[in-house]
This record gives sequence, C-alpha cells and structure tokens, in this order.
Amino acid sequence: MKQGIHPKEYRLVVFKDMSNGYSFISKSTAATKETVKWEDGNEYPLIKLEISNTSHPFYTGKNMLVDTAGRIDKFKKRYAKKD
Repeated sequence: MKQGIHPKEYRLVVFKDMSNGYSFISKSTAATKETVKWEDGNEYPLIKLEISNTSHPFYTGKNMLVDTAGRIDKFKKRYAKKD
C-alpha cells in the first residue's frame, strides 16, 4: 500500500438512516456540522443517510414502491428541447 494517502483523523460518528430512524456508530473522517447525543451520554457528529442496510430492499427482502413514472416525466420536462 502507498504510504501517506490515508486520513489519520478518524473519529466516532453516528450514522442515522432517515427513512426508518435506525442509528449506528462507527469511525469516519466525513465532515458534518450536526451533532447528536448518543446512548452513552456523549455527543457525536451526525451523518444523515438516505438508505442503509436496514432499509435497502436487497437486505430487507421487501420491495419498496418508487415513483419512477413521476421521475421520468420530471426528467423529460426538465430536458425537453424548447422550440
């Protein structure tokens, strides 16, 4: 491995899945301005996630309804050629 390319300032960070409220703590170098009080009484930086293994259909085995038609129409409307 190359020397000196990996960050050295790892710290404990709380990751929160915003779709179901599940939180877990791990080490990270990701920057954030938000903090949250964890179960141990200490305050940690907070990283908000849109999806995690507790809400992803692949891991849960449940399919989630996604409004693809609305997204496609919105895309076509946004990038339609103007005559």
